[in-house]
Amino acid sequence: MLTTEKGDESRRIVGIGSALVDILVHEDDEFLEKATALKGGMTYVEDEFIEQVMTQANGKLHVVPGGSACNTIIGVGKLGGAARFVGKLGEDKMGKLFEKDLRNNNVEPMLFTSSSPTGRVLSIITPDAQRSMLTYLGASAETHVNEITEKCFQNTAIVHIEGYLLFNKDVMLAALNAAKRAGTRVSLDLASFTVVESSKDFLETLVDDFVDILIANEDEARAFTGYADETDALGALSEKAEIAVLKVGERGSFISREGNVTAVEPKGGETADVVDTTGAGDLWASGFLFGLANDYPIDKCGELGSMCGYEVCRVMGANIPEAGWKRIRKLL
Repeated sequence: MLTTEKGDESRRIVGIGSALVDILVHEDDEFLEKATALKGGMTYVEDEFIEQVMTQANGKLHVVPGGSACNTIIGVGKLGGAARFVGKLGEDKMGKLFEKDLRNNNVEPMLFTSSSPTGRVLSIITPDAQRSMLTYLGASAETHVNEITEKCFQNTAIVHIEGYLLFNKDVMLAALNAAKRAGTRVSLDLASFTVVESSKDFLETLVDDFVDILIANEDEARAFTGYADETDALGALSEKAEIAVLKVGERGSFISREGNVTAVEPKGGETADVVDTTGAGDLWASGFLFGLANDYPIDKCGELGSMCGYEVCRVMGANIPEAGWKRIRKLL
């Protein structure tokens, strides 16, 4: 079954990726080691393993809809942009929660369903605010190539693809080809250094052929380009795409557009405000892509991205509360 709603705004941003439910818990580094989670990275596991780790958790479990591209698109919807999410979920309670949350956040669902359970991610947050993920893809891994068509991306300014889709090469290529046929710009977030390391050769080819906007943090850029130096890494990224972004954490970000580099200062308050980095990169992309779709100057796009990224770090999970969105909207 496919559920969707009508919408044809030319400034629409469409996200495609894994429809996942996030389970967040604060634990120490010792717990992280026992869970065999890679600090700052992402590891694919079976559903039973997540259940086992959850039973050993000391902290309170927080359950919220998630997934990288979905987080980004919800942010676009909260900013008042035309937004759509494409993905696959289970016909279960978690799936219904996921779809309801999209609608409540001004996002048009274009969702395929499966008899498998909705996927989920256990995010273990250590005292340094770093998050390490154990991921069970469930239904989200069952998207078929023939489900991803040009119709998913018609009347769209930007298609945003999460790097985690690199683990499903056929679907990734189907999405890229459909987006190009629809005449939209393609944005790719590299997602995690572990993703880049596992898919580097394939990634090189598809970025050259399809990607217009390439977004990476320091670790991802180093894994992709081989350069630890920020200037060299950004230069290498900018050779691959019209717009290249290098995020450098609390120091802000650098944006290269056709060779012209813009430095973006970090927004918000003190780093002591940071409680959880879950969704920081995803929400940075929300503000940045919203700005691009609405023809903002590149420095304003970066400023909006920085503010969204900061506000989500002040809360548990990837959902910015309304008070945070009010502060962000002042930039508009």
